[in-house]
Amino acid sequence: MSKLKKPAHTSVPVHQLITHRWSPRIFEDRAVEPEKLRGLFEAARWAASSYNAQPWSFIVGTKDDPANYQRVLDCFIEFNQGWAKSAPVLALSVAQMKFGHNDQPNSHAFHDVGQAAATLQIQAEELGLAVHQMAGIIPDKAREIFKIPAGFDVVAGFAIGYAGDPANLPEQLRAQEVAPR
Repeated sequence: MSKLKKPAHTSVPVHQLITHRWSPRIFEDRAVEPEKLRGLFEAARWAASSYNAQPWSFIVGTKDDPANYQRVLDCFIEFNQGWAKSAPVLALSVAQMKFGHNDQPNSHAFHDVGQAAATLQIQAEELGLAVHQMAGIIPDKAREIFKIPAGFDVVAGFAIGYAGDPANLPEQLRAQEVAPR
């Protein structure tokens, strides 16, 4: 099956990269090409941020590196592990909580990381990829596994890949996947 299309029905016209963006819970068993993956993070790099601080970092695991992929997956809550393991790429976003130029608290760091993640997601749609962002992660476990230092907070997780066939999901998730937006 090709990618399930679930365009949003907006009250005013918006770009189709936005209306067609949605968060699948099933992915094709197909690697994301390295140049496309690099393109996603390049797009994120160009997101707007306070003082242009770019307070984001991403921890990325691909199925090409099973040990690191598993380390990222282990940072997701059990429910999200159940479906996210179908994605060929898993990632965590991390926020630097102080500005580098003056060592003062950056109260906008999470917002800016969200900007980077949203930019990444729109680029993914342009490239025919899908992204499912999630709050269901275990930040303390990520901090421990990846030795994330003080002053940096784990923000969210996400799965990246080519959207898969909802028929391959358990019944309850399948019903959610094919339901109208």
